[in-house]
Amino acid sequence: MHRLRHPEWTITSGLIDYAEALADMEVRAAAIHAGAADERIWLLEHPPLYTAGTSADPAELLDPRFPVHDAGRGGRYTYHGPGQRIGYVQLDLSRRGRDVRAYVAAIEGWVIDTLALLGVEARRAEGRIGIWTDDTQGREAKIGAIGVRVRRWVTLHGFSLNIAPDLSHFGGIVPCGIAEFPVTSLAALGKPASFGDVDAALAESLPAFLDKLRASD
Repeated sequence: MHRLRHPEWTITSGLIDYAEALADMEVRAAAIHAGAADERIWLLEHPPLYTAGTSADPAELLDPRFPVHDAGRGGRYTYHGPGQRIGYVQLDLSRRGRDVRAYVAAIEGWVIDTLALLGVEARRAEGRIGIWTDDTQGREAKIGAIGVRVRRWVTLHGFSLNIAPDLSHFGGIVPCGIAEFPVTSLAALGKPASFGDVDAALAESLPAFLDKLRASD
């Protein structure tokens, strides 16, 4: 069995325009499919914006105070903005098991493992997309979002993790179509972390994530 190389690990500083990031992802996905580029994990940060997934309900866009972008991924409305780590994960599933459900579960596990390293006990919630924990008032709250797309077995999009965003910005949408639960962050939980801290934790838990995706030729 051929051993896959680790994906390229790219961290881009500053606030990256969403449309530019989407275009970059599309180009990279085509190159990965063609065998002309390595897989990539791209960590970045966006300016304030809302993204609409393929299942977005316009009624859940409560206050379009920021630009709204058609994301092309699955899911509903999501907020991205400063203080949030975005991880765009571009893997070739044709060489990693061809199982989209297992891939999504692996990404969830990766973010959960990362949060554990940062002192936050997080989990999946039955029937609800995303990464969940208990906030300081004991309420179940969302700390991370998952949204993926797979084209010709190459993955696009990935996850967002709330480090210290302005949580009031989530008020313009019903996040991921789930109205009854609040949104939280590492800062709001009293677990302050820098982007460097989060990126280091993601890197530490990366091998376990990749090990969950069976490599094959």
